[in-house]
Amino acid sequence: MSLTSHIAELRRKHLALSEEVDRAHRKPGYDDLTIAEMKRQKLRIKEEITRLEQVPA
Repeated sequence: MSLTSHIAELRRKHLALSEEVDRAHRKPGYDDLTIAEMKRQKLRIKEEITRLEQVPA
């Protein structure tokens, strides 16, 4: 997998998590700990994207 395609896959995962967090916020009684974990995952993915984008070509 090339670096570009890896970054693109990470972006898709980040977007999917964002949408899942949004849906979870709209559901009454959704577990706050689960939402917090999804947000942590999003942050880890975002940090990985940033790190990979700074790698010299």
